[in-house]
Amino acid sequence: MRLSWSALLASALVCIARPARADDIVPLPDWIAVHGQGTFTLQGTPGFASPYAGTNSLTPHQRKETIDATLFLGVQPWKGGELWVNPEVDQGFGLSNTLGAAGFVSAEAYKVGKKHPYTRLQRLFFRQTIDLGGARETVDGEQNQFAGTRTADRLVVTIGKFGVGDVFDTNKYAHDPRGDFLNWALVDTGSFDYAADAWGYSSGVAVEWYRGPWTVRAGAFHLSTIPNGEVLEKGFGQYQIDAEIEHRHQIVGRGRRGAGDHVPQPGPLRPLRRRAGAGGADRRHAGYGAGAQPQEPDGRRRQHRAGDHRQHRGVRQGRHRQWPDRTL
Repeated sequence: MRLSWSALLASALVCIARPARADDIVPLPDWIAVHGQGTFTLQGTPGFASPYAGTNSLTPHQRKETIDATLFLGVQPWKGGELWVNPEVDQGFGLSNTLGAAGFVSAEAYKVGKKHPYTRLQRLFFRQTIDLGGARETVDGEQNQFAGTRTADRLVVTIGKFGVGDVFDTNKYAHDPRGDFLNWALVDTGSFDYAADAWGYSSGVAVEWYRGPWTVRAGAFHLSTIPNGEVLEKGFGQYQIDAEIEHRHQIVGRGRRGAGDHVPQPGPLRPLRRRAGAGGADRRHAGYGAGAQPQEPDGRRRQHRAGDHRQHRGVRQGRHRQWPDRTL
């Protein structure tokens, strides 16, 4: 009898989700954390006129599904230090092989769809939080975050394999297709062309400095070897540098309808700037079809792009997944 890693991981998630009896609950030590999540997405298109359909067009009369199951395993070796690993099982296809829509309709679909489940290590990172003073905050335990306390002023260093969107351009109202909006252009800012492989993850380092209502973030990340590729660069031969300044503030808004009161609404302002070297970060959404092998550009050049991202009460001006609420 042969068991694949995909089957073992799926079985583990079923065990985690199974209602436990009082006599079989064994509490984990405080320095170990285990979480799990599974998501099934089914989408389809009705019949519609498409007189100019091509190989990269969204086609009518289709139905596609995606399934993913993720384990979030964490170890806290010392105060403020966290080591997390996220193995994941994926299966399925996006509509028209994840082509045919500018703001694609499912951030759970990738351009590497497969008929049979497969396992991939999506995250493996270490995070160190250094308290620098200020009011003490309570932190709830959740996916990729240990329960505990931290100070308002702090320094956070993250290194390893994770997503650029885990740290930058975060939004508690629309940032996780497994819990809120599905569209790519809503999960993350549509114009934010962050460094990533075909699944949306990269390897690198990020530093965050929290001081009162302000946060300054900077990070360096590997690009994929080819656009939408499965393999990331090494040694920062092709890279992206991101920088972000965030200011958390409150704007007086309306209270309950008819109540006449005004309730302050929190919302951060985040100017974001990124720089890509040796090829450019704009390669990722270049529109290559499924299975295509684009050629590396002859003339490599550095590119800069700035953005201004705001959010207030769930309204985004201007897409990543499963990261703790870091601001609001």
